[in-house]
Amino acid sequence: MKKLIFTLFCCTALLALTSNVANAQSYKTALGMRIDAGDGSTGVGFNVKHFFSRNGAVDANLIFFDGNVVGLGAEFQYQAPIAGARGLDWYLGVGPNFLFGKHSTAVQLRPTAGLDFKIPNAPIDFAFDWRPMFTLNQGTEFTAARFGISLRYAF
Repeated sequence: MKKLIFTLFCCTALLALTSNVANAQSYKTALGMRIDAGDGSTGVGFNVKHFFSRNGAVDANLIFFDGNVVGLGAEFQYQAPIAGARGLDWYLGVGPNFLFGKHSTAVQLRPTAGLDFKIPNAPIDFAFDWRPMFTLNQGTEFTAARFGISLRYAF
């Protein structure tokens, strides 16, 4: 399983580094809120996404869950436009996530697949993604039913 995840991450990174897409990015940075929901607790918190190239972005989160648990994570994302849908992009990503509880810390790997919609001529960006998680503490636990919704101010 670890080899598969590593291979997927390397392929995504290679694709992002070798892509020569000519389309202009509709925003450079977006800051707002994220809801992380699905199996388990629902969390709400802060989200920032920053592009360092047309297709390469880092998406970072600080999420507060029930029971005094705080999640801190970031992922590299490869993002590309959907032809014929102005402002709508798809993305794939992966990155680490850490959950800090009262007496415990969990380390996770979070792959992501989603849609990002920047409203044309307005500074509003929406994202919806599937965010399964691999918890790596004391063996590997996989939770497939996790989703994220972001509402951000884009600039």
